[in-house]
Amino acid sequence: MTVHRFEETIGGRAYQIEVTPVSNRWRAQLQRTPGIPAAMMPFYGQTPDEAARHLAQWLALAHRRAPSAV
Repeated sequence: MTVHRFEETIGGRAYQIEVTPVSNRWRAQLQRTPGIPAAMMPFYGQTPDEAARHLAQWLALAHRRAPSAV
């Protein structure tokens, strides 16, 4: 299986994005860490870059809307 990995820093936090082929498109999700549950929906695109970009954009939006920790 072909796997593409991307590393993005969003909101000061490093994210590992993993993209794999599914039928005729690509699925991006956060890379799973052993022992850590991952309950995030995947994002899809026509290319690995597009799928990863959709996920990164969603994470950036979520960080902008999150209240600041004080």
